[in-house]
Amino acid sequence: MTTTTTTAKPVEPQDAAPTARKVRRPKSARAGGQMHGGPIAYVILGVFTIVSLFPLVWTAIAASRDNNRLAQNPPPFVFGSNLFHNLDVAWNDANLGKAFVNTTIVAGTSAATIVFLSTIAGFAFAKLRFRGRGALMLIVIGTMMVPPQLSIIPLYMLVAKLEWTDQLQAVILPSLVSAFGVFFMRQYLIQALPDEIIEAARVDGASSWRVVWHVVFPAARPAMAVLGMLMFVQTWNDFLWPFLVLSQTGNPTVQVAVAGLGRGYTPDQSLIMAGALLGTLPLLLVFAVFGKQIVGGIMQGAVKG
Repeated sequence: MTTTTTTAKPVEPQDAAPTARKVRRPKSARAGGQMHGGPIAYVILGVFTIVSLFPLVWTAIAASRDNNRLAQNPPPFVFGSNLFHNLDVAWNDANLGKAFVNTTIVAGTSAATIVFLSTIAGFAFAKLRFRGRGALMLIVIGTMMVPPQLSIIPLYMLVAKLEWTDQLQAVILPSLVSAFGVFFMRQYLIQALPDEIIEAARVDGASSWRVVWHVVFPAARPAMAVLGMLMFVQTWNDFLWPFLVLSQTGNPTVQVAVAGLGRGYTPDQSLIMAGALLGTLPLLLVFAVFGKQIVGGIMQGAVKG
């Protein structure tokens, strides 16, 4: 009987844990770090910035020249010396002081009401269950496809019968509701407002209005800020309907007042540009003051969503 002897090979000791290689990541890829663009990105952003600011800058250049220089070819691309003179003439001739007050009242009232009503209606369409919800939402979306010019004649007849011509309520009341605002808030609240939060509020005994005030409005704050800005700018720049129901000497808005500048056999384009520049400055000021809060609110809502 032959005995086979097996010799075991010595086992080399292994490390308890393999040494992991350190992979250096660029600072832009680390958590919490900011990404830095290359030179090509800065060039592209610079080109887009110049193209975006060119209309406003050229409006200021045209407002600083006289009408004869603007009629020449090529047009001027350097500031002149008549800027403050043209701004003063445009301000006094068009009664822009009163126009600014009227437009602020109209745009502020319309924007605030649209945001309030659109948020409530958007919450109802997004989170509440009731009969005919889908059909009503289709009707709201369908109204966005109807050109607003089709309703001008019956709306003007109604305003005339109410004797509201040349009064601000003729401009305010038709702009208190926005189908786009309802659709915008509905789409936002579907994702930004979980059903669990609403159910928790109802379990705690909150009524429907309390849910709206303490749950819906705080969650919808970023979208409300964006919608308010959009509606304010849209109402401020509205021209056709205010031009039909308001006069340039009674209660004009900014766009109606600017439309009366430079009239004559040869329109003074420099005064028109000066009025357009004055009408744009409040919008730039509003965005400069509230733009950071709006962008920050959008980013906060995107992270939480």
